[in-house]
Amino acid sequence: MASVTVVHRIELRSDNAAGVAPEVLAAVAAADHGSAMAYGGDQLTGRLHELVTETFGATTVSVWPVSTGTAANSLALAAMCPPWGAVLCHESAHILRNEGGATSMFTGGAVMRGVAGPHARIDPEALRAAIADTTPGDPHHSQPRVLSLTCPSDMGTVYTPEQVATLASVARSHGLRVHLDGARLANAIVADGVTPAALTVGAGLDVFSLGSIKNGGMSADAIVCLDPSLDEELLYRTKRAGHVASKMRYASAQLIAHLTDGLWLRLAERANTAMAVLVGGLSAEGVEFVETPAANMAFLRAETPLADALDLAGLDFYRISDTVIRFVTSWQTSDDDARDAAARWARASASVAR
Repeated sequence: MASVTVVHRIELRSDNAAGVAPEVLAAVAAADHGSAMAYGGDQLTGRLHELVTETFGATTVSVWPVSTGTAANSLALAAMCPPWGAVLCHESAHILRNEGGATSMFTGGAVMRGVAGPHARIDPEALRAAIADTTPGDPHHSQPRVLSLTCPSDMGTVYTPEQVATLASVARSHGLRVHLDGARLANAIVADGVTPAALTVGAGLDVFSLGSIKNGGMSADAIVCLDPSLDEELLYRTKRAGHVASKMRYASAQLIAHLTDGLWLRLAERANTAMAVLVGGLSAEGVEFVETPAANMAFLRAETPLADALDLAGLDFYRISDTVIRFVTSWQTSDDDARDAAARWARASASVAR
């Protein structure tokens, strides 16, 4: 019987598909000794608040561990926006297109309004126009109350701190609070080559989600609030939504490990570097990108026959449409994986061309 060659599959579907960093697993194990006060009254959760304050250079901060990024964004925005309000976000934003209406549910009915801008980033003039489009005090229309940014964007581009600060200034001049979806915040910080404070506290945010799960974490993301006036809302909303873990020390231990000694930035750098290697190999093959990848996510032009051939070649990825696919690298993606993926693309493309 002829032998069958088993092709090693390369994981490019999502950084959610990657495993947990050893340091995070070790931290959970280390936390599993003795007893501790429940619902966040433990020493580890107290240390998490201190570490976030140090990491982001905040003077006033509260941290709310939750179990998903959806919860982090939805509960944060629920605390920031009244039911009759509107959250302005980019047309491609996850909170608008991919959360199953979670944000509107948790806010009690707030509207998500898409705002245009090239490269999946909100244009300041488009933001001004969107705000001006609603007459203040008119009860027939949802009133803009929050600006929500996504960085990296849902198309793999990033905002610079200066771009965030410009948009935050526009928002504040009209009485809007500012939120940032930071599911891949570390990847954006590394891509921009800036400090964590520069893209958050220094850029004028009120609240941001601190993503860990996509970046070597296990089961904990967090809401980071820089506006003390929102703390009471978050206190009750996180509990009411079932996101105040009784054994919160295990969630806090994960987040502490993530932030300690820059682990989260090193993991993100690994993912970003792998994507840069992959992009270099694919560019040499003439592959067309929907947007130039800045972090660890790329959208590529590939019609169905080519996508089918890539699948057969052992690449795992998401099909966005009949003409676009998505690759995402993670902290587990090696440079060899990236080079191999580019080579497999070349062979798959050649097989389709024949």
